[in-house]
Amino acid sequence: MLNRRLVLGSAAALLAGSTSPTRAPGGHADEATLRALAAETGFTGVLMTGRAGRAEQTITLGMHDVEAGVPTRADGVYCLASISKWLTATAVLKLVDQGRLSLEAPITTWLPEYRADTGAKLTLTHLLSNTSGVPALLGDVMRADPSLRTRVIPTEEALRLFCQGDLKFEPGAQFDYAFTNWIIVLGIVERVAGQAFPDAIRTLLLEPLGLNEIRGDDAFIETPRTAVSYRTLEPLVRQPNERMPMMLAAGGYYGTAADLLKAAHGVFDGDLLSTDSQRRLRTVIATGDDYALGGRVRTLMIDGQARPAAWNTGSTVGYRALLAHRFDDGRTLVILNNTSLPNPVRGRLGDAVFGASPPA
Repeated sequence: MLNRRLVLGSAAALLAGSTSPTRAPGGHADEATLRALAAETGFTGVLMTGRAGRAEQTITLGMHDVEAGVPTRADGVYCLASISKWLTATAVLKLVDQGRLSLEAPITTWLPEYRADTGAKLTLTHLLSNTSGVPALLGDVMRADPSLRTRVIPTEEALRLFCQGDLKFEPGAQFDYAFTNWIIVLGIVERVAGQAFPDAIRTLLLEPLGLNEIRGDDAFIETPRTAVSYRTLEPLVRQPNERMPMMLAAGGYYGTAADLLKAAHGVFDGDLLSTDSQRRLRTVIATGDDYALGGRVRTLMIDGQARPAAWNTGSTVGYRALLAHRFDDGRTLVILNNTSLPNPVRGRLGDAVFGASPPA
């Protein structure tokens, strides 16, 4: 069993810059260095690197299920958390390419029942970049009515209950990582596609890219292949992930490292999206937060050169995830963890994989 003090102590060492990765040709760390670095940080989970959708290095450390004594498996299923937002944004852009949605039209174009005064100001660009100003009312409403936590809430009701408060700021003026943005996006996708959200995502994105190991339905998630989520290792505390259908667009998808690797290649290097939609997916909108549509885009400093890369992260209960993809050479990194790995360690581990200088 991993020792939590070792995890935190090693994390502090990594953050202090004690590790200097050896890099193979192409600017990425060699496998021996990656394995040593992952072990040093107390990492538990899957670390996979590759190119063109194919894995080149796969490292598994720690335990898939501590109580059962099951070691981490390369094909383990992990919650992707907010990487789900990137999947959602990609599906929205596919609908844009099909002429069925517009990023700049008011959302009342598709949700005419939405509050008219604010709905006329809001666009999908605002929602997908978390710059809408729509307040996060979910927690307040559920505290006022705890019964909402124990029942399935239809999309229309969720939109009415949680998503129509007074704007916190004018759309586009600030960044606010509000869950309510993604309930509205889910409602628009369902309305336009004429399908339940999981069916729409499967039709627009997962099936075209051959992604059979990324899904949001319980039959896929509740299997022995799903890595157990742990809040702490000492004491050993599991942390169940409570899910509701309205959470899918923001953080409800699960998947494997191999399919995330394939997804990054298919979206960023393939022809799923038009050139303009590719550009939109790579363009930072909330500059102070490096946020584009559905995820972050970072500039990595590698050998003194600026290299832009998608940097999609996810954190929920004990799961931590990173999907990073360099735009210059098409290299991809996937990190999936099930033991509450400190988020800064995940980022530093990602920088080390690509041979990037840590942010100042």
